[in-house]
Amino acid sequence: MPAYLEKRSSRYPFYGLLAITVVLLIVLFLYNWILSLGGLLIMFLPVYYMFSIDRRQRREMEEYISTLSYRVKRVGEEALMEMPIGIMLINDEYYIEWTNPFLASCFGEDTLVGRSLYDVAEALVPLIKQEVETEIIKLHERKFRVIHKREERLLYFFDVTEQAEIEKMYQNERPALAIIFLDNYDELTQGMDDQSRSSINNLVTSLLNKWAQDNGIFLKRTSSERFIAVFNEGILHVLEKEKFAILDIVRETTSKQNVSVTLSIGVGAGVSSLPELGDLAQSSLDLALGRGGDQVAIKQANGKVKFFGGKTNPIEKRTRVRARVISHALKELIAESDKVIIMGHKNPDMDSIGSSIGIYKVAQMNQKEAHIVVDSQKADTAVQRLMNEIRQSEQLLSRFINPENALELSTDRTLLVIVDTHRPGLVIEERLLNKIDKVVVIDHHRRGEDFIKNPLLVYMEPYASSTAELVTELLEYQPKRGKIEMLEATALLAGIIVDTKSFTLRTGSRTFDAASYLRAQGADTVLVQKFLKEDLDTYIRRSKLIESVAFYKDGIAIARGLDDQAFDQVLIAQAADTLLTFDGVVASFVISKRKDDLIGISARSLGEINVQVIMESLHGGGHLTNAATQLSGITLEEAENQLKQAIDDYFEGGKKE
Repeated sequence: MPAYLEKRSSRYPFYGLLAITVVLLIVLFLYNWILSLGGLLIMFLPVYYMFSIDRRQRREMEEYISTLSYRVKRVGEEALMEMPIGIMLINDEYYIEWTNPFLASCFGEDTLVGRSLYDVAEALVPLIKQEVETEIIKLHERKFRVIHKREERLLYFFDVTEQAEIEKMYQNERPALAIIFLDNYDELTQGMDDQSRSSINNLVTSLLNKWAQDNGIFLKRTSSERFIAVFNEGILHVLEKEKFAILDIVRETTSKQNVSVTLSIGVGAGVSSLPELGDLAQSSLDLALGRGGDQVAIKQANGKVKFFGGKTNPIEKRTRVRARVISHALKELIAESDKVIIMGHKNPDMDSIGSSIGIYKVAQMNQKEAHIVVDSQKADTAVQRLMNEIRQSEQLLSRFINPENALELSTDRTLLVIVDTHRPGLVIEERLLNKIDKVVVIDHHRRGEDFIKNPLLVYMEPYASSTAELVTELLEYQPKRGKIEMLEATALLAGIIVDTKSFTLRTGSRTFDAASYLRAQGADTVLVQKFLKEDLDTYIRRSKLIESVAFYKDGIAIARGLDDQAFDQVLIAQAADTLLTFDGVVASFVISKRKDDLIGISARSLGEINVQVIMESLHGGGHLTNAATQLSGITLEEAENQLKQAIDDYFEGGKKE
């Protein structure tokens, strides 16, 4: 506390004593005015002295405050002009009205006054327009945390370049863990002699060791088909930029030896805990294998997943042993339930309905009540024709219910079987997933990032032609209680025929085995053709859509509808199928407005190009040869530009894989 304030505070008792003395003198005046006057004269001297001191100290205080104000003002001016924090004032037209010298020096200029933000720092304009309060922006090779004061049209710039470098260094040094799995090593080497097996083993090991050495990775083999790799996130970023070229190197090098070994790699990153990294790596590997292998899945703690590779046609790996094991497990789950509810995806197709009928038959063979959830009004024409045929069978028709009835029928012991999809957002009624705990997933699509939570049983085989094929194999191992009806077998066969384009795409030996079994059960191929017939109007509309076709790259055909025309997703898909039958087309893409105001893109290929990877980059999915996506809030032209960019990214580096 300043001295004059201390002195001033010490006089407070004196003022109190003075007041008491005045009161006493007034009382004395009533009795003896002479004594009272004398006392008053005596008291005048100290009072005058004290008031003199008070005036002097008041002057000192005013001088001190004046000096302090000057100093504060001067310090403020110097801080404003000299401190290492940038300050900028702008007007409504984004012209700079004033900056402090520090900010001008950051831009390498003497003054920025009168310049437009579009010329000086265009990156700031979106921040101001969007009324963002704070954001980190890179300007002239430096990073600044910019704070925007909208009402004052004021911007503060805090240089965080060194802080960002330290953060980047920390992130790059964090550990990452990868599990490398040789997808088909055991199958390829099973029939080899010891010398050939040793040769392939040495070749793959040397390729992986060289890759690890070149990239600073610690690699350890833990079994004949599994490796553990340890590195940091900085190395991981380099591997991502290279698109994990080791996938191509191993596949292409081993194919020259008349075998084709492929890798699946699961990577865990983004956390410091080693046990958690291990869990993420194993989860990523399971995801990569569930999508068909020959790819890399990188999972971080926030749940985000990146995929690389996966562009080759997956080799059929499932065995009848697995089908028998899954069939037995499904039988046990059905036996423990009071009823079974079967549900496919929205806008059901023949595969969804056919496989649902197949699971209904599985439940019936195990003497359990079963119901199929369907919304036939949103089904395609083929499914509606099938439903018309089902209406001739009162027993089968009674098994079809709407979502509301399914919610009422479900109990704590009900088993929910999801077919032909594994994404929660694509099922007919998502509330059933939230209500029923016992869930089984049967699907033939490659596994995506979005997956139904905590299913009791998962049967996902991306090597299968259709879910109907998988369900047919499960039927073969169920108790033989009752014969499969002709219409039930026909529905399953129709699902296989539709998804394989009449056995021309994604068709393996097991596909023909399943079709043969269904034919033996009485499936009517003529009735299937009746279901799949199309009317003349649909054919004409599809032809008009195809008229706009143009080639973007060699063998890639893109057709785009008109802005004032809307088509349903089935017709868009059929147009893509038709384009694929033309000479010189190896992949086709059809873009059109849909009746629900979304923009649909259907993609097809003969297997040389993985359209699933291209559609996944546009938030879609599907199969290597059959995929799609839906976009909202953009025009057809913007959708086409996004598609072309996704195709360019796919071919980046000239690798088609």
